[in-house]
Amino acid sequence: MSKIEFRNVSKRYNAAAALTINNANLVIEDGEFCVFVGPSGCGKSTLLRMVAGLEDITSGDLLIGGERVNDLPPARRGVAMVFQSYALYPHMTVRENMAFGLKVLGSNAAEIDKKVRAAAEILQLTPLLDRLPKALSGGQRQRVAIGRAIVKEPRVFLFDEPLSNLDAALRVQTRLEIAKLHHDIGTASMIYVTHDQVEAMTLADKIVLLNTGDRIATHGSVAQVGSPMALYYRPNSLFVAEFIGSPKMNILPAQWVSSDGQRTEVSVAGRVFSAAVDAATGNAGQAVHLGLRPEDMRLVSNCQQANTFAGTIAHIEKLGESSMLYIQPEGHTELVTLKVEGTTTEQTGTAVCVHIAPELLHLFNAQGDAYERTVTLPV
Repeated sequence: MSKIEFRNVSKRYNAAAALTINNANLVIEDGEFCVFVGPSGCGKSTLLRMVAGLEDITSGDLLIGGERVNDLPPARRGVAMVFQSYALYPHMTVRENMAFGLKVLGSNAAEIDKKVRAAAEILQLTPLLDRLPKALSGGQRQRVAIGRAIVKEPRVFLFDEPLSNLDAALRVQTRLEIAKLHHDIGTASMIYVTHDQVEAMTLADKIVLLNTGDRIATHGSVAQVGSPMALYYRPNSLFVAEFIGSPKMNILPAQWVSSDGQRTEVSVAGRVFSAAVDAATGNAGQAVHLGLRPEDMRLVSNCQQANTFAGTIAHIEKLGESSMLYIQPEGHTELVTLKVEGTTTEQTGTAVCVHIAPELLHLFNAQGDAYERTVTLPV
């Protein structure tokens, strides 16, 4: 049993300090790959270290496999942790590094050798077993650190930003290896901490997005929990909407006009937009926020059609497979990002018309909480 439960868990480092973790309630099921993501200082690593037993819990309960582990030492929790730094012994070979933890626990030599060989096979380390860490690349060293965790056969794997020391190409390769590892040994639960939302979106069965700043006190540390696509298509707040998605969602200030429960009309700089959102509780003139994802907008020839605004291209980034157009809308000071496929033929300084369908719009109240979208979404 590797189910992990956080029940009203909070963490405060001293009596005078603000809460680092506030009232976290969360369930990670057996065999689930859960990613903790959020901005710097939101408590991702603190929450992970509480599972490992490296941080005390100020209040609340933490259960692993149905057992309360608040006061259980790390060695008895059935967890294995892969740190940001590889933390390999430089004088030991790959084989010796992977076997060291089992030797400390008193396992017999034959059993140790069997487990090391099995882990090396999974991680494609077999030809490297007799090398020292200095003879390995960064990606290979990280695989050794993962192998050291695998041989312990833990109930729970913990990863604390394991790819942050690797270059871009190695991050992609090692990310795929971690995903394959989860598939191959799917009985153990995995918790993975990252600040990189691409890692979160591609690896996770479940994402836990953590808050930072003032929202911790009023909303708790956990901003939203769900599948990657649930957070992308149905963010429950402005905070989640702006964090999930790359490039991030555009937000325009607007005023509530009317709603019939299925469609809501809002005014943006004098132009009326219709959104497939249930905001029937709004009031005329009430301040709201309209959310537009860069990949959901498109250029059109007629600025007078519904759900369209006029603007001027202020800057263009050509990335090859796509282009980013930074547009200055009429009546707004902030630029809006629009993503188009391929290499655009548009030019800086060109006047354009930008359209977005009602089904693709998001709407948030003045406090940043999302109104429910009324469309069927692939989540």
